[in-house]
Amino acid sequence: MKALFLSYNQALTDPVQEILDRQGIRGFTKWELTVGRGSVDGEPHYGTHAWPSMNSSVLAVVGDEKVGPLLDALQRLDAATKMQGLRAFVWDIEQAM
Repeated sequence: MKALFLSYNQALTDPVQEILDRQGIRGFTKWELTVGRGSVDGEPHYGTHAWPSMNSSVLAVVGDEKVGPLLDALQRLDAATKMQGLRAFVWDIEQAM
């Protein structure tokens, strides 16, 4: 199993949810309001007067076989909406109950 952490501009909420649904990712935890800035480029998303955009974040634990197709779909979305900001990170899960 793998843990997939997504952080993305809130403007991408509906497309991200559609990808999760299409990929059969039912279980996840979502944080509606997260702040941050990209490590390479893009504007900060701080929810302030100067930087009003906000992020949302999702953590999902999925089977190994779902990771590749899910990352491919997210990468296509990111490429189509480059200025919005979307990042995905994958970790190994050693145990779950």
